[in-house]
Amino acid sequence: MGVAELDNENRQLIFTANLFFYGDASGKVLSTQIANDIQLHWNEPQAGVLISGARYKVMFVIYGAHAPFLHPKDIYENDNPCNNYFRIEAFSNIDISFVDGIGSNTGYFKLDNLLHNSTTAAHEFGHTIGLIHPHLLDIRGMGIPGIMYPRGTIVDPTFQYDPTAAPATKGGTINPVFRKVVQQDIDDLRLNKLIFNKNNKAVVGEFSSIWHDKHL
Repeated sequence: MGVAELDNENRQLIFTANLFFYGDASGKVLSTQIANDIQLHWNEPQAGVLISGARYKVMFVIYGAHAPFLHPKDIYENDNPCNNYFRIEAFSNIDISFVDGIGSNTGYFKLDNLLHNSTTAAHEFGHTIGLIHPHLLDIRGMGIPGIMYPRGTIVDPTFQYDPTAAPATKGGTINPVFRKVVQQDIDDLRLNKLIFNKNNKAVVGEFSSIWHDKHL
């Protein structure tokens, strides 16, 4: 979830989101790293969008903060659409990271998913701003996989965990480190359909406002 703002003078559409992290595996350095990674991935394509016949450059500004004293009430009562809240723990009882729906502002991250040059945080961020997994999950011959392709997607050998593995066997599916944000991902956000207020701002997503207890 976040806020999109039109800068008509500089022809930019600036998307802002604040990410607050809590949980035993959260920390100041990690929180900053996650926000920087998301911002880097989503700005990498230097994408644009046409609004009222004019081309705007899309820019993502992502802030990350470690919030060790966060209270459930802080999430329940938050009314700032820029704010998102994610628990980070070493263990997840479904063994993966997740957010609380498409266009949500809360979720639960498994620590290991965020390390080793992973694109998990950028992928989950895509869900929070409205993107789903593509329907076609065999994209051999289509090159670099976009950021929203899930684990298990069949890709060219170069983008597999093991380039020598047969497709769909162990090691023969997408290695998430190869996912990238591409112009199509920006197109899928349908930013040109947003209704901007008198201050040239529009909210993207909705408040899920869910506090997550630690999985045991």
